Amino acid sequence: MHRDSIFYALFRRSPSLLFEFLENPPEQLQQYRFESVAVKEPRFEIDGVFLPPESDPPGTVFFAEVQMQKDEKLYERMIGESMLYFYRNRDYYSDWQAVVIYPSRSIEQSNFHPYRALLNSDQVHRVFLNELGAIEELPLGIAAMVLTITAESETPEKARMLIDRANQEITALPIRQGIIDIIGRILVYKFTTLSREEIDAMMGYRIEDTRVYREAKQERSQEIALNLLRQGLSIELIAQATELSITEVQSLQAQLEQNS
Repeated sequence: MHRDSIFYALFRRSPSLLFEFLENPPEQLQQYRFESVAVKEPRFEIDGVFLPPESDPPGTVFFAEVQMQKDEKLYERMIGESMLYFYRNRDYYSDWQAVVIYPSRSIEQSNFHPYRALLNSDQVHRVFLNELGAIEELPLGIAAMVLTITAESETPEKARMLIDRANQEITALPIRQGIIDIIGRILVYKFTTLSREEIDAMMGYRIEDTRVYREAKQERSQEIALNLLRQGLSIELIAQATELSITEVQSLQAQLEQNS
């Protein structure tokens, strides 16, 4: 399940959500903007960057990394990219921090000894979703993140509970609808064989905007296609298996080659 897109969708809707993980959030947290940024020479992209408002003195820039699979060079990449971006934009920010979100400690990079000073400081924050507590007691945005790692047998009940909470706790319609859309997206990812009607029945709620389903299905197809490309299957077979076009699969193949 390609959960990082769900997390970044949450961050786009509510950038201040990231700061619920921190003991000492920035004073201007409501004014932060969530962006993805590109850094040239060498070229790379950072998916989750929280930019502070322009102010005097300059604020702190936050980097977010959602890591759902083992990556034994995650900290090398994340710290290197973050420091290079900070170096390129030193005049705009006074400091940097990073937040890494894992489903559990078992997914964390095994050997992080070279980065022990940073990882044990107040500059890099590691979040393990399965250690945050009961989903019923968490803030709604954080609870939606934890829903991504909930057992499938428990997911429908937890999803309905979160929708009920959203209807009771959130008065602003766009924010409430955004949370419910995210819950629907999570269900589409987890239950790939179900139709939209079956997902609606599972949620006990009908989402009028079919875009949520289309985007989730498309992202899921792309994830499957990427896995099949890594296994060496032909573009034609992958297109048939995922219902993506030949052009779409070729584009995914180009992305893999660029990142390798």
